[in-house]
Amino acid sequence: MKTAEPTPTCPQCGTNKLYKDGLRYLADGTTVQRWLCRNCGYRFTDPNHKRRSKWKNPPFNLNLQNCLNNNCQGNDDPEWRDPTSLGRLVQTLATVEKEDKEKSGQAGAAKTEKADIRGKIVEYLWYLKKKGLKETSVNDYGYKLGKLVEAGVNLLNPEDVKEYLAKRNDWSQRTKATIVVIYDGFARWLGLAWDPPCYKPVRKYPYIPTEEEINQLIAASGKKLATFLQLLKETGMRCGEAANLKWADIDFARKCVKITPEKGSDPRILPMSDYLIGMLNNLPRKSEKVFKASLTSIKTNFFIARKKIARKLNNPRLMEISFHTLRHWKATTEYHRTKDIIYVQQLLGHRDIKSTMLYIYLEKQLFQSTNNDSFHVRVAKTPEEIKALLEVGFEYVLEKDGLLFFRKRK
Repeated sequence: MKTAEPTPTCPQCGTNKLYKDGLRYLADGTTVQRWLCRNCGYRFTDPNHKRRSKWKNPPFNLNLQNCLNNNCQGNDDPEWRDPTSLGRLVQTLATVEKEDKEKSGQAGAAKTEKADIRGKIVEYLWYLKKKGLKETSVNDYGYKLGKLVEAGVNLLNPEDVKEYLAKRNDWSQRTKATIVVIYDGFARWLGLAWDPPCYKPVRKYPYIPTEEEINQLIAASGKKLATFLQLLKETGMRCGEAANLKWADIDFARKCVKITPEKGSDPRILPMSDYLIGMLNNLPRKSEKVFKASLTSIKTNFFIARKKIARKLNNPRLMEISFHTLRHWKATTEYHRTKDIIYVQQLLGHRDIKSTMLYIYLEKQLFQSTNNDSFHVRVAKTPEEIKALLEVGFEYVLEKDGLLFFRKRK
């Protein structure tokens, strides 16, 4: 095996930082490596080369008189080459190399700083978890703080965070306000003093689609996603509650589902249709949970399906539908059907009825053209008459002179 020849040193400055500068063809038929010093720009041939005494197979028309001797060293370039310009070129290359090293050093420092910030975020999330914050909230905090780091924001500098938020014109006031709340807790945990910006979210009424649009979206989804959407549509539960649903929570015999609440809501047991029961029975039971995938994965699949059906039907309104939209739709339609705000409050699991009062206004505005204040009125005296009226949808109004009055909307 041929051993590699050692790299020579520059005879001018003694450094071994050299460029290979081509080959020189000598009069004895051999070649010798030419070198260019990266430090001082000196050009020379390999001093360790040994010339051959005679040709073994001399070429046919080689002009030996014009061939160069291997002893020539130094900057013996042809007259058309400017050694001074070459030296400037080498110095430029050396400067570029130095700048590259400085940039790589700065990049390395930036990577180290990012790693330190990410480490602080992990410590902060563990602190929140120990305080009893729900895992979904902890994950959301970590996701949003991580996105700021990916965008190049220095979380250790509050002014950098404020500047980044001010430049994000594509973010809503509500999104910015949420980021401020999350970072405020992180900054206080780190002991950083900052003056948080004030972003006031613009209050908007939720979007309420038609039932036909919801059904179109469900029909365009896969088996698991369609079941997930149908569950939200029929029960009005939150998407997190549906994602954490277990097979043990479903009573197939009684056709109802037990909901473990989120966000401080009340637990509830809600009925399910035969159609939804059939969809659930078609799902594989490979785990304890009904939907094995994470909520993030379910959302991703939903966004893809929603975009496809919106394009196919040329209906941009479908793009406004989210998981929580189905909860708003259920509450609005149930109040329109029953006119019972207490029932809607219990359906949604609200502890404060003020949160439910919104749907009275939505129902009034959305169904004002279809509202019918005419009723069928019936009077009952005996328990049998009362039972018969209740079974066909009549609701009790009042009692007078021993008579019970019932009504049902026409």
